[in-house]
Amino acid sequence: MTVDIGEERTVVAGILGHYSAEDLLGRQVVIVANLEPAKLMGVESQGMILAAEDETGVHIIVPDREMRPGSIVK
Repeated sequence: MTVDIGEERTVVAGILGHYSAEDLLGRQVVIVANLEPAKLMGVESQGMILAAEDETGVHIIVPDREMRPGSIVK
């Protein structure tokens, strides 16, 4: 998927089956952006979407209010 962190990045995420592209379109997510690019499933991934898993499934981590793309997570 492509995410906007103040610049566009391609991120490969293991959330297929938990979220559709339509579920994520326009949503803000929390990503780790300071990783070295890695080739996953034949695509260069330039970050990692944060998610948590429990007995109810996989849940992406989202800000509790709208933030400026590229805001720093502390």
